[in-house]
Amino acid sequence: MENKNGILLESGTNELEIVEFLIGDNRFAINVIKVKEIIQPIAPTKVPHAHPYIEGIIELRGEVLPLIDLAKALGFGPSNNPAQDKYIVAQFNQQKVVFHVHNVTQIHRISWKQIEKPSQMYQGLESQIIGVVKLNGNMILLLDFEKIVVDINPQSGINVERVKKLGKRERSNKKLIVAEDSPLLRKLLHDTLAEAGYVYVEFFENGEDAFNYLQAIVQKGKPVESEVQLVITDIEMPQMDGHHLTKRIREDEKLKHLPVIIFSSLITDDLRHKGERVGATAQVSKPEIAELVQMIDQYIL
Repeated sequence: MENKNGILLESGTNELEIVEFLIGDNRFAINVIKVKEIIQPIAPTKVPHAHPYIEGIIELRGEVLPLIDLAKALGFGPSNNPAQDKYIVAQFNQQKVVFHVHNVTQIHRISWKQIEKPSQMYQGLESQIIGVVKLNGNMILLLDFEKIVVDINPQSGINVERVKKLGKRERSNKKLIVAEDSPLLRKLLHDTLAEAGYVYVEFFENGEDAFNYLQAIVQKGKPVESEVQLVITDIEMPQMDGHHLTKRIREDEKLKHLPVIIFSSLITDDLRHKGERVGATAQVSKPEIAELVQMIDQYIL
């Protein structure tokens, strides 16, 4: 997959590549950046009393990895044609997991602009869908793999207790903006940042909305620092991703001094250079919320 990652153009282009796969006749996708490799199924070792979505564990090049039955996690039935099944080996949130899917079809290069936000009618706080892509007459659903993993292992998610371990926090009058597309994560970030003393936080569902907000401040003739002291952004978001948002901020004479912290499941040693290239002030891997708070402290207190 390293070569595929290399195809991904320059950082900040607002483009991505997705691996399309099937569960039954339904088309889903995962960001290529998360995919380490795609392999033929191997028999898993069953684990007693495991979560219902866990098929077992497999050994891959000396590593023991959990195998997630994605059909079961999404509420679908088993494969009709097991001979076509594939395992997608993925890495995010500082962990490796394997997803059992019913087939892998192709790779598409698309713009984040092509990804529509799911409607509130079918996307509540607990939704596993982060975007809908219309391609060649088909609808492809981009899944929230982080949420699927957190549903299985809540300890792997953002945890307010980690902030409490930082000790007593004073209330801060600093103003932050956060670009994060997941409703669940927006709520968790709201609660944990409030616990850390940061109560003036404006949330946006994507990088485009956040950037338009910053531009509106500039257009009113106000110094942006009077309204916003720091930006936190996810990477994967419909319309405008976090790398492109960071690049646009750095290219704007009135905004370029703002600290920008990328807080994403995609911060790994292999991918950190992408954030550096677009001028991120700091990068923190989800779910390390305590480290994020310490970074915010460092740059604005």
